[in-house]
Amino acid sequence: MKTSSYVYGQWFDGQGNTVEVKSSLTGEVISLVDSSGMDFSEVVGYAKRVGGKKLREMTVHERAEALKALGLYLLENKAKYYQVSHQSGATKADSWVDIEGGIGTMLSYSSLARRELPNETFIVEGDIEVLSKHGSFVGQHILTSKPGVSVHINAFNFPCWGMLEKIAPSLLAGVPVIVKPATATAYVTYAMVRDIIASGLLPEGALQLISGRTGDLLEHLDEQDVVTFTGSAVTGQMLKGHPNIAANNIPFNMEADSLNCSILGESVEKDDPEFDLFIKEVVREMTVKAGQKCTAIRRTIVPASKIDMVQAALIARLEKVTLGDPSVEGVRMGSLVGTDQREDVSQQVAKLLKTCDLVFGGNDAEFEVISAKPDAFYPPTLLRCNTPLTDNSPHEIEAFGPVTTLMPYNSLEEAIAIAKLGKGSLVGSVISYDNDEIKQLVLNAASYHGRMLVLNRDCAKESTGHGSPLAVLVHGGPGRAGGGEELGGLRAIKHYMQRTAIQGSPTTLMAITNEYVKGAQTVSFDKHPFRKYFDELMIGESLTTHRRTVTEADIVNFGCLSGDHFYAHFDETAVEDSFFGKRVAHGYFLISAAAGMFVDPGKGPVIANYGLENLRFIEPVGIGDTIQVKLTAKRKIKKAKRPDDKTATGVVVWNVEIYNQHEEMVALYDIMTLVERHDD
Repeated sequence: MKTSSYVYGQWFDGQGNTVEVKSSLTGEVISLVDSSGMDFSEVVGYAKRVGGKKLREMTVHERAEALKALGLYLLENKAKYYQVSHQSGATKADSWVDIEGGIGTMLSYSSLARRELPNETFIVEGDIEVLSKHGSFVGQHILTSKPGVSVHINAFNFPCWGMLEKIAPSLLAGVPVIVKPATATAYVTYAMVRDIIASGLLPEGALQLISGRTGDLLEHLDEQDVVTFTGSAVTGQMLKGHPNIAANNIPFNMEADSLNCSILGESVEKDDPEFDLFIKEVVREMTVKAGQKCTAIRRTIVPASKIDMVQAALIARLEKVTLGDPSVEGVRMGSLVGTDQREDVSQQVAKLLKTCDLVFGGNDAEFEVISAKPDAFYPPTLLRCNTPLTDNSPHEIEAFGPVTTLMPYNSLEEAIAIAKLGKGSLVGSVISYDNDEIKQLVLNAASYHGRMLVLNRDCAKESTGHGSPLAVLVHGGPGRAGGGEELGGLRAIKHYMQRTAIQGSPTTLMAITNEYVKGAQTVSFDKHPFRKYFDELMIGESLTTHRRTVTEADIVNFGCLSGDHFYAHFDETAVEDSFFGKRVAHGYFLISAAAGMFVDPGKGPVIANYGLENLRFIEPVGIGDTIQVKLTAKRKIKKAKRPDDKTATGVVVWNVEIYNQHEEMVALYDIMTLVERHDD
């Protein structure tokens, strides 16, 4: 089949400079890839002119809803992606991580954006910074969509997940994407992109696919664009050094292969659950995707006194690994992505064997391949380096396949030193049940890793494992790992946006951000704000309540009702020498009393209290003090109406300030109400 590109609104087959891609299992040609003749200037221009414009007109929530619909659509069609992925030598479990893991990541981002971000075309970040004595000059940070394009150059090992985990935050940020998958597995990406385009769920121009070479693509980018790269450190450094990227200071995020490590704690004994967990984790990381993972364990670091024991246990488990066509029952590991990759792994193993010993597998090993051509298969291979502090090759050479090297250490300090010799990795793991040992290893090695997993009996059943990046946690690492970051929840979305500090008066900042800023001009109306529908309410609309004097009966009654008999509320003698100096009202009484003062009791558009945040008690309130409440509409979040919703709604965030008779603020917090709206 032809693995076409999708650019400037049409499918493109190239003009004859075709690359043949063969099945890893049969050796037959299954894909023809060709991008020759493509106008890369127009690809970039189309993304900005068409896709970017439409995306920036959508709110964050509208973008998130589109991603949600797309994720559900792809799940309905997942069977075909499994069928195509099979040709790359991936087992069903391998493909699950790539296909459903990728879709799940996209759905996670959709949910995160709808839950954590405002329903605006921009993002307000952080609190207001008061820049003057009287508060008339303030500052705040906002993030706006870059009017550019994000170019994603992806690796061959995760043709679906690698695409989806990058396009989700970019599209949420309002930035269109150009996806360039690795040629070896571009046919898998193509199968999914074809359905994405057919679905019509994304704005035209939001996603383009380049199957084949990128030509002069990078030369047409400018300062508003972003490039992300996943792959080898050598290729990444070459692209990062592109003259146009350097000249325009184009953000370049690199996630490169790294020599990740796993450390077995010296406290772990053979009969401990952690010993078996360690053996299983190492073997799993060797065999999942046939070791073709940027997060796979390449350096297995164990106590010197236990290295023979660990070696024997690993061999016993590796001997049970069956290789072959993943569709055949009983096969546990598939092939490498192709014969070129097998040759590369063989060459790297040969280099490693100049200073390491071969323990299991290797270039000359005999192994059975079930129901598949053996050319692209490589056996699980275990090496051993007895002097890891002086032999550098295991810390510099990576065989990107089912290969790991055993290394002994004599103290935790040595283990930490060995881990650091990798010069930066995506992930390191520690397997131990001794928290003091874990703490020492993690805190001293963390600066060399983008993520650290601690695995033991307490979390094993639910742990996602050493090699699994998660949407809410950062994926990337220092040094050799590329020095970049992906994923990490909202951090990934912000990566594609411009952070700008804005300064001005509270009223001006409120007008820009659509959020109330303390000190801004407010407005009041005769109609109680709780009698207004969501679409009627204005940001900055305020209500100042009547006053209420706090009595001893209030304190006693609230104490009896709540069961809170803390001495500061009841013991006149004890409180005289305390921080308070007098009996004071319960803080939560103040909140309850305030609600009674600002709530409109009748039935109206307000459906429910949605929550309370950012509560601070500032000054104590004693018997005889008088309180008054100021309620101000701070933020409005329009919610998408779901099929089972009786009415359209939105969340209104109210700023609540409680003052005493001296006009001193005594409490401050936000409440959220679910409010019916009329605009749907």
